[in-house]
Amino acid sequence: MIIRGLAAIALALPVLITATPAPADAARRDTCAPSQPGRLTLSEPWAQRRLGFTSVWPLTRGSGVTVAVVDSGVDAKHPQLKVAQSVDLTGTGTQDCLGHGTSVAGIIAGTERKGSPFAGVAPDARLISIKHTNAERGDPALLARAIAKAADLGAQVINVSVRASDRMDLRRAVGYALSKDAVIVAAAGNVTKEDGTPSPAYPAAYPGVLAVGSSTPDDGLAEFSNISTPVGVLAPGQDLTSTWPGGTYQNDLKGTSQATAYVSGVVALVRARYPQLDNVRVRRRVELTADGTKGKGSGAGIINPRLAVTTILPSEVVAVAPQQPASLTEAAITKADPPDDHVIGVASAVAGGALGAAALAIALAVVVPLGRRRRWRPGGGIGTSESP
Repeated sequence: MIIRGLAAIALALPVLITATPAPADAARRDTCAPSQPGRLTLSEPWAQRRLGFTSVWPLTRGSGVTVAVVDSGVDAKHPQLKVAQSVDLTGTGTQDCLGHGTSVAGIIAGTERKGSPFAGVAPDARLISIKHTNAERGDPALLARAIAKAADLGAQVINVSVRASDRMDLRRAVGYALSKDAVIVAAAGNVTKEDGTPSPAYPAAYPGVLAVGSSTPDDGLAEFSNISTPVGVLAPGQDLTSTWPGGTYQNDLKGTSQATAYVSGVVALVRARYPQLDNVRVRRRVELTADGTKGKGSGAGIINPRLAVTTILPSEVVAVAPQQPASLTEAAITKADPPDDHVIGVASAVAGGALGAAALAIALAVVVPLGRRRRWRPGGGIGTSESP
């Protein structure tokens, strides 16, 4: 049991992409056997309780948002996973021989199932699987191709739970996906004492990418979470439950890979709730609504799904406010009564008469007293006069 537990933890760590392709990929096609799964826990997973993302489902469940899982494949036959499309770039088939991609997909968009306390963050999101590796190490060129492919397929959220070194083709793929308005969520990477001096993980360390570190059940920063990567936010990253190949589950998952999946799920909720926001504003919203930094390597702190979905940010009021219906103004114009020429004529005559009478009164008030002072008075009858 100890050996199996260690194997499960190792497979849950971010896939380390090296500069050397894995020659064993083709050989593994006939021996596709992920580590043995565990039993599904009968209680709600702690990460699910901690984040409380089910409370925002009346507002958004991620419907209409496409999330790409760039990973080791996804078990499309799992009862809690609905995979809309699977793409294999390895030539080994779309099956998940590691379990890594299936666990990530479950956290992002696992659907509800009777008798299962587990569910993904955005169960109505549209999942697509882009398989770029069939082993624990893979070809970084395929990783770059997978990210670009996800963008071409219209992914609005791209989950990259792997770490690699900085490469020109990877940098270009990230830039391409960002230019197509995708939010790229990537793992900050895991480090151990044996790793020596940690180095930034890519694509997480690229500008514009939402880098994710791991938190513990007591809201601390996991000791393995890579603080050399410029982390944006944290999410639960140890003692996790998720889906596993063969229609099963794994309960002892650990790593920034799974933490990244939680953030991708929240991003899907936000994008579904605020389709007007571009990728920059979506990433900014997730960071601004997090629970607060916990020091180096924690970014803005642990993600807060409820605040990410419901907070009104002053800088976004114009961007997310409902548009004024054009018909409202048009109706005010078209429904106005046409001018009545008869009424206008009568009103003009009355106004003109009033002005004339006023002018006459003024003239009389001035001229008559003047005439009297000059011995002039209004004529009486014919032949009447006044003696000098």
